[in-house]
Amino acid sequence: MTTSSVAAPDAPAKSRGGARVAVQKFGTFLSGMVMPNIAIFIAWGIITAFFIETGWTPVGILGGFGETGGVANVGLVGPILTYLIPLAIAIQGGRMVYETRGAVVGSIMTMGVIIGANGTTMILGAMICGPLGAYLIKQIDKIWDGKIKPGFEMLVNNYAAGILGFGLAMVGFFWLAPLFKLIAEGLGDAVNFLVQHSLLPLASVIIEPAKVFFLNNAINHGVLDQLGAQQVQESGKSILFLLEANPGPGLGILLAFTFFGVGIARSTAPGAIIIQFLGGIHEIYFPYVLQKPILFIAVILGGATGVATNVAFHSGLVAPASPGSIFAVLGATAKDSFLGVILSVILSAAVSFAVASFFLIATRKRDLASGTGGDMSAAMAKLQANKGRDVNSATSGLLGNNSPANEQESEAALGGVGAGTATATKVHNVVFACDAGMGSSAMGASVLRNKVKKAGIEGVTVVNKAIANLTGDEDLIITQEELTDRAKQKNPNAQHVSVGNFMNAPQYDQVVEQLKNQ
Repeated sequence: MTTSSVAAPDAPAKSRGGARVAVQKFGTFLSGMVMPNIAIFIAWGIITAFFIETGWTPVGILGGFGETGGVANVGLVGPILTYLIPLAIAIQGGRMVYETRGAVVGSIMTMGVIIGANGTTMILGAMICGPLGAYLIKQIDKIWDGKIKPGFEMLVNNYAAGILGFGLAMVGFFWLAPLFKLIAEGLGDAVNFLVQHSLLPLASVIIEPAKVFFLNNAINHGVLDQLGAQQVQESGKSILFLLEANPGPGLGILLAFTFFGVGIARSTAPGAIIIQFLGGIHEIYFPYVLQKPILFIAVILGGATGVATNVAFHSGLVAPASPGSIFAVLGATAKDSFLGVILSVILSAAVSFAVASFFLIATRKRDLASGTGGDMSAAMAKLQANKGRDVNSATSGLLGNNSPANEQESEAALGGVGAGTATATKVHNVVFACDAGMGSSAMGASVLRNKVKKAGIEGVTVVNKAIANLTGDEDLIITQEELTDRAKQKNPNAQHVSVGNFMNAPQYDQVVEQLKNQ
């Protein structure tokens, strides 16, 4: 099959701080380890909500309290948090670095850290040891790559991984576990200090702007998940899971634009509310904030209001709410926290709405006179620059299909995939690939799947996967522009299509035409 890459012309290069880009990449890597395992967090949260001693339906043998036949109940809550979650994260991290072999060695090293920490949740340790163990076995394999005599490959490979795993488990147990435990306890003490002195709302000064600049993953998955899970084990809930997931501040921004915005921003805001508040895709409101940077004040004050409300009501979640949909938030809310959580969303939205409305009304005449509506196009350009061109597909479509960017994409698409593209093999398997294989690629696959269905095309499957999980039997792979090279490395024989966004790329119509005419 021919290999073609269709990409929209790059926007003018934007200067980006090296430190910010490094943090973004680090956060993306952390997300790649955590996001595929969110289902474990959800399952653990449900078990915790129902079966711990303060849960909806306390059951000692499941919740891990009391005794049965004179033996203390272990339950599911503790072991899942102590062993399953860290090991799953370590395995995923190891796989990202060196596939299955890396996952095995990384998990061995992580087990040493888990046991050595003795009671301290080692999510942080897993995020480090999983990839580190994988990296080390990858480097060792390079030493004798191509030098092993035929017939001895399995012996050398297995013993190399086993001996290295043994050594790394010892390092993790005796040296790294005390270090990670000290770090975890230090971070926990810092959070407790903020809570005890009513300073936790100040975290919004960092978290809310970080969300818009895509720096939140490093904070969320690197620190808050670890500390939040530990708090759940101790008290059955954690406020830390709500610091970033609260959809209230974003809802307030979008409501303000719905009533007081102008131009494109006002017309698109109502639809964005559905995606942000119900769907949990917070990225949809970021361009509205970037359009008027003074609105950072609105999201900070809204976020701080939500945190203060949860502090006042001692409310929290039993597991991370991912994505940050109101349904996910309520589904993870602790039994005694519904009033506080609901009020935190309402009040944070109200404050964000009030502050944003004030600024929008104050600049309304100027925006109407300029006819730019606040320049949403420039905001979208800033958004792509902030995320290093890895913008979630939910933000697409804000400018409509007639924007210059989309016109350029369409022109590029006409020269690539389309009815006139000859292929040696029929396309039966279309795969949308992204870093985690969730979120944006899932939405893109859904869009194309609907187009294929409406066109009456049969015998073609459209699915989404993580790039790391591409198997080589895909016929056509669709990726965002910056990920196409990685996808080609995984499957160089497939036809590759690059898009600027996953939600409404004009290349989809070209792909449908190709499928109809093959």
